[in-house]
Amino acid sequence: MTEDTTAKTEAGVAGETGETGEAGVAAGAAGAGATEAAGAGDRTDTARGASAGDASAVPPSRLRRLLRSRTARTATVAALVGALLGAGAVAWRTDTLPLVGGPAPCWDSFDEETMKGLFGDRETRVEEQVLESDDRPRDRSFGECRITSYKGERISRRLRVDVHVLDGLYGTDAHRWPGEFLTSRMVPLGDGLPGMTSAERAWLALPESCTGRVGEFDGATVVDLSIGSGLDIQWEYQDQDRTDLTRALVAAANGVMRDLGCSGAYRVPDRLPALPERGPVSPTAFCGIEGLRPPAGAGESLTWSRSSGDGGPARVCEAGYKSLGPSVRLTTVADRGLTALFGKAVRHSGTKVKGTKGYGSLNANRAVFAADCQTGRVLFMVEQMDSYADDPTRLTRELLPAYVAAEAERIGCGPERVTAVGTGAGTGSGR
Repeated sequence: MTEDTTAKTEAGVAGETGETGEAGVAAGAAGAGATEAAGAGDRTDTARGASAGDASAVPPSRLRRLLRSRTARTATVAALVGALLGAGAVAWRTDTLPLVGGPAPCWDSFDEETMKGLFGDRETRVEEQVLESDDRPRDRSFGECRITSYKGERISRRLRVDVHVLDGLYGTDAHRWPGEFLTSRMVPLGDGLPGMTSAERAWLALPESCTGRVGEFDGATVVDLSIGSGLDIQWEYQDQDRTDLTRALVAAANGVMRDLGCSGAYRVPDRLPALPERGPVSPTAFCGIEGLRPPAGAGESLTWSRSSGDGGPARVCEAGYKSLGPSVRLTTVADRGLTALFGKAVRHSGTKVKGTKGYGSLNANRAVFAADCQTGRVLFMVEQMDSYADDPTRLTRELLPAYVAAEAERIGCGPERVTAVGTGAGTGSGR
């Protein structure tokens, strides 16, 4: 029988006890993963897409047998811990490992069914940090959990679970995190759950009653899951993979809340929206928004668009050329836990922008505009991944006013109009 060992970091006690969970903390999801690079999901014990880069990181086989398994957990002597650290096999300092019958992986979150949905019958290694609040402004992390599965001597899949506060003050999350977790491949979880999911990425915000109120520059505290390459590709099992990853997401969020001493629990949603698909670009309703035309100068460079759909924390539409990935992204954020994520970007990303009820800034890569609507603050964002003109800011400068006007009207925030785009150092990346 193989042995399953969960490595936990040494660090202080778990985060402070939270208050009573919010009334809306009942809704959930069902979770899954997709293959690392090829995207061909494997539901049994056959290949689930190990990449060459992952294989190079595999520890020696003798140590791995001591580290991983499917069914049991064992205690490990200090000499083994030292050997593993010396070999670089464990990323974090390690405490005494759990005994047989100890807690489930990732803060006692993932039961056998969840693990089987994510990794099939493969052997796994778990690395887990103790959850605790980090008050350093630039590092608002509560902790991480990583699970690696193996096919023989090779890494097959890796799941990362991260618990952290979305940073809007220093802008550390304003590009990387939306690029992974706010894309047109994501769909709202529904059932009142403040999160989104796909086959390889998923996130869920924790209740403010558990982690503290969202501020102007401190976004929501989120649990996010990532597995696989994150490439914009299709594969046979992605619907089931999304279901499995969503189940894992809800389980992880509930496990984190229990660990932090908070009450309440999310429920897995009964049904997820259909997988978003690419469709032809409309000349009069770009990204499904009536009255919005494709960006001038794009010409035949945009042949498809895809939308994440309405009814969630954010609506994301992306457009691109043929089989390539997206080159333009339009995002509308209505959830205040997410709007705070872009607090710095709204004010300090380049050329100043003014509107009838809002303001923002733009540069060559991104234009961000925040407006005060009846339902609260709403953020409108235009991003370009490719440049279509000699003038690097042309797309963001010309598309933002049209997008704000048409989208504000569509969601009931209109009329809203960008009244002035100032001059200044707006040609930089703003990163």
